[in-house]
Amino acid sequence: MATSRNVAHPLRTLIILFAVIAGLFSIMAFSNVWTPKLGLDLSGGMQVTLTADSATGKVSSESLQLARQIIQRRVDAIGVGESEVTTSGDRQIVVSVPNVTSEELAKMVGQTAQLNFRKVYQAESAADSQAVPTLPQPVESPRPSVEPTATPTEDATASASPGATASATPGSSASPSSTATGSPEEQRLDKLLAWKPSERDTKDFQSFKCGDNFPDVSTEPLITCDKANQYKYLLGPVLIKGEQVSRANAGVPQNSVAWEVELEFKPEGAEQFRIVTGHLNEQTSPQNQFGIVLDGEVISAPQVTNGAITGGRASITGSFTQQSATELANVLSFGALPLSFTMSNVESISPKLGGEQLEAGIIAGIIGLLLVVLYCLLYYRGLAMVVTLSLVVAGLLTWAMVVLLGQSVGFALNLPGIAGAIVAIGVTADSFIVYFERIRDEVREGRGLRTAIETGWVRSRRTIMAADSISLLSAVVLFVLSFGSIQGFAFTLGLTTLIDLAVVFFFTKPMMTLLGRTKFFGQGHRFSGFEAEHMGASKAPLHNSRRRIAATAGGQA
Repeated sequence: MATSRNVAHPLRTLIILFAVIAGLFSIMAFSNVWTPKLGLDLSGGMQVTLTADSATGKVSSESLQLARQIIQRRVDAIGVGESEVTTSGDRQIVVSVPNVTSEELAKMVGQTAQLNFRKVYQAESAADSQAVPTLPQPVESPRPSVEPTATPTEDATASASPGATASATPGSSASPSSTATGSPEEQRLDKLLAWKPSERDTKDFQSFKCGDNFPDVSTEPLITCDKANQYKYLLGPVLIKGEQVSRANAGVPQNSVAWEVELEFKPEGAEQFRIVTGHLNEQTSPQNQFGIVLDGEVISAPQVTNGAITGGRASITGSFTQQSATELANVLSFGALPLSFTMSNVESISPKLGGEQLEAGIIAGIIGLLLVVLYCLLYYRGLAMVVTLSLVVAGLLTWAMVVLLGQSVGFALNLPGIAGAIVAIGVTADSFIVYFERIRDEVREGRGLRTAIETGWVRSRRTIMAADSISLLSAVVLFVLSFGSIQGFAFTLGLTTLIDLAVVFFFTKPMMTLLGRTKFFGQGHRFSGFEAEHMGASKAPLHNSRRRIAATAGGQA
């Protein structure tokens, strides 16, 4: 009775498994994607050479290595696909990434992620250079917040980044702007907030056109536009530097459908943010706005209406897509590059390995499969059918998962990944052998076949789970500690190990239960793999129904 609940519905288990497989392939059909993404060594990719530039003409090795690490984290954020970021000489970084266009790669590695907060002094439409009239103040919200301004960047037609706004996140609180306490930080900010544009600054702003070059110096005013070049701004000196942002996450808040980027400031930045928002709250439009400037372009210019914001939290919202919000959060989280770079070369790279190497890897996998099946056919005879079908199911699940993970998380299959899949064939074969041998042990102890299948499973599954857990743990540790192509091996090994567990539990075991009820297997037919002489048993394993008949007749079971 202890095992009856586990074997009551083997057919239902198989139906559910095949429904899952059909669902995975239906997703592939809906997406019209049938092949996995391939890594650099199998399909090639794009390569960008970045050349460091500094005002002094000298580039330290420490700064170059730090920039390489930041860029490596950026490209790794697109998924677990293979990528290479290496230094070349004393001022170059070479970035190689598969399955991206040159524009996407250039955008990914070229952003310096220099985020700054500046006070807005003037804002005009870039098309007609007419000042935007001040609109009525927004209605106060039930909680303190930085309200979105009715100024150019909030126009409904603005693109994702220009249309962004900022607000306080839940948990932030507002308080009236406090008077100066005389602390160095407040004195510094008071001096910056008291800055006024000169007549020359105003003339430069009026003559400025989007696309014109203007020096981005933190202690000087900045004249710039939004990313869509629809509006231009005259901004004061930097009030809060982006390095004060400790964390940036992209997501969709509760009770909302729009993507946003949440910022959390360090303690020093949180105090600066409180002082600045308290000051802006007392100003009139547009000087109650602060410009959020990323790499010299305004991505949002919200106004403060409900007092100083404490708590060190704010969010950038607007017409973000998932991709644009994630890209912004990534570059902010991973920090600004310590050096300025120019793209000296962008080119397509060919696969590092020729067709012969790939063909050799596929042949090795096929040979491995054939050897496993041949061994099972010679040693387990009819049970080789279970092994073959289990490997087919595992192959279908592996193929579907590799394809879908390539589309969802950017997983790229490389040659080490193929090696991991080949190694997994041996892991799967171990699970079969452990289970089959345990069944044979149960039969040699005198149990009927159907009972042996169930008791053998109970006693073997712990061994199977322990072996697979060790393999999975090894894959996880290797993935965490390695990078590049080795991660592809670790990821594939871990994935196929999980698939092996699923196949053994939800296919091999239910299939054995069903076969044990048949005459060919259940009565130990010749070549079934359960014949007495083949298993070393004194008598053939009796089907449970024959056991009952023998017991009734007084025969020996």
